[in-house]
Amino acid sequence: MSHTRHDPVRVRLQRSELAVPGSRPELFAKAAAGKADYVFLDLEDAVAPADKARAREHVIAALRGIDWRARGITVSVRINGIDTHYMYRDVVDVVEQAGHRLDTILIPKVGVPADVYLVDALLTQIEAARGIPHRIGIEVLIETALGMANVEAIAQAGPRLEAMHFGVADYAASVRARTTSIGGLNPDYPGDQWHFALSRMVVACRAHGLRAIDGPFGDFNDLDGFTAAARRAAALGCEGKWAIHPTQIARANEIFTPTPEEVLRAQRILEAIAAAESNGRGAAQLDGRMIDAASARMAKNIVLLADAIGATHGHS
Repeated sequence: MSHTRHDPVRVRLQRSELAVPGSRPELFAKAAAGKADYVFLDLEDAVAPADKARAREHVIAALRGIDWRARGITVSVRINGIDTHYMYRDVVDVVEQAGHRLDTILIPKVGVPADVYLVDALLTQIEAARGIPHRIGIEVLIETALGMANVEAIAQAGPRLEAMHFGVADYAASVRARTTSIGGLNPDYPGDQWHFALSRMVVACRAHGLRAIDGPFGDFNDLDGFTAAARRAAALGCEGKWAIHPTQIARANEIFTPTPEEVLRAQRILEAIAAAESNGRGAAQLDGRMIDAASARMAKNIVLLADAIGATHGHS
């Protein structure tokens, strides 16, 4: 193990992440009553330019009027990009008026570390001025060629940064991929054309202690396609996936929750390694397979996740 290491950021369950347009206030209470671990109220792509100001007011009212935390939900706001004239008002108005009820801000289309620094500086000033008692986290969308080219540097952008999300649709447009679907596979490519980009983002996240979240799957009528995409993301190391429709929430929760069999085996691995160490051995055998300290580290990840899910949602 290198002498240099970055401790993981705070634990937030993010198995399922429901996107809710800020211009649709009638959906807010439904989102709060649902089973998503994480809800982001969207001021960016889901809101037409003419509705931006009104959507901001709706989001502020929802943050102030709904006790998201009491429901075990992490609540975030996706602001507009820093290349727009909407962004500064998103941050200032939302955080000044409702920052004490906000967990994180999601920044879209991040291309360089300075994009994160800008929002971080605004948050720091507003928190101090308003006496907000907690530090609002920052999460970023990696959804452009520039962002992916700089993903390792962005992962080190500051102590507020908690997670990276893979924005597959804008990424596809940015790299001019031959597709018009959101998150689906192109039959002309031998495999998953998003594998490299998603894996690169995951590595940057884990190297610097961040959470890695897979983005949307656009065809919410294709639950099999969503399931396959979520399983691929989980296999790469993501700990959750967006749900652009409530029908995707339960499946995301299921896929990113360790099964009872996985948890039991992980516990048995930890017990076997502990017994081996007490006898002066670094490795052991379990069910005919060799296990060692690396096995214990993998098993510990599963047990810690299961404990966090149980503490927050029972076994949902």
